[in-house]
Amino acid sequence: MIAIPIMLMVAWLFIIGGKRLRTISAASRQIKRNQDALKHLLFIEPFSELLERSRLYEYMALSLSSYHAKLVILRGIRWQLQQTKEQLGGAAGYGYAAMMGCAWLACAAGEPLLLAMGALLGLLLPVRQLLEAGKLIKQRKQEIILELPEMISKLMLLVGAGETALQAIGRCLEGKDTTQHPLYKEWNKVVYSLHNGESFSTAAEKFNRSCAVQEVSIFTTVLLLNYRRGGEHFVLALRELSYTLWEKRKAVARARGEEASSKLVFPLVGILLVLMVFVAAPAMLLMS
Repeated sequence: MIAIPIMLMVAWLFIIGGKRLRTISAASRQIKRNQDALKHLLFIEPFSELLERSRLYEYMALSLSSYHAKLVILRGIRWQLQQTKEQLGGAAGYGYAAMMGCAWLACAAGEPLLLAMGALLGLLLPVRQLLEAGKLIKQRKQEIILELPEMISKLMLLVGAGETALQAIGRCLEGKDTTQHPLYKEWNKVVYSLHNGESFSTAAEKFNRSCAVQEVSIFTTVLLLNYRRGGEHFVLALRELSYTLWEKRKAVARARGEEASSKLVFPLVGILLVLMVFVAAPAMLLMS
């Protein structure tokens, strides 16, 4: 059984290549201080090149483009295709390292089942990257839909109180988290662009593309059509949109509540089984 982990180790060294191994040994002190550089040399760069040489990226072009589009939404429009390939290569490298670690454990413990678990883990890690992006996109969309009606309501109040549309746009960020929440993070970019002299239409279009949510697209269209009018026309246009968005917010909140309740079913079933064992065990012992 020891032949399998040795073969995996030799194959890993071959994938890394002699040039990178010499680079690692020559700059070992600096690399120890920079763990990211070590991970890049051992896992990300060699496995990304391996996937490139094996033309696997070409065979999975549709999946790669879909995954890249999701990462562009999550990471920003400056995210490049090469970065997506490196991320997939890193996932493949970490999966290979997990498989190799399980192979050594299986050899040490004499348990072949660990080898099978390592192979399964090595395959699941890259696939997990693709599935995780879809979940993050869905979560991001829900967060935007939940917060958008509240922002529109604040915008209506400020404009109705006599402020101009551009002034109200800036004040909508007061007391909000502009670093973590996706809606206010993108809205902060709009305010920053306007302060730098960019036209409102250009900033709004960038906001629409960055959010990539249908409700935001409708909101952006309403803004572009009515922000110059201001006053009652602007407030009435936003109020009509607000009714629809509040209903969608309620639907998203209900969906989240149903998901949370369904997730609680499995722990409750487990607890019920444990209670049944505790209750039935004494009765079974007395009967015996």
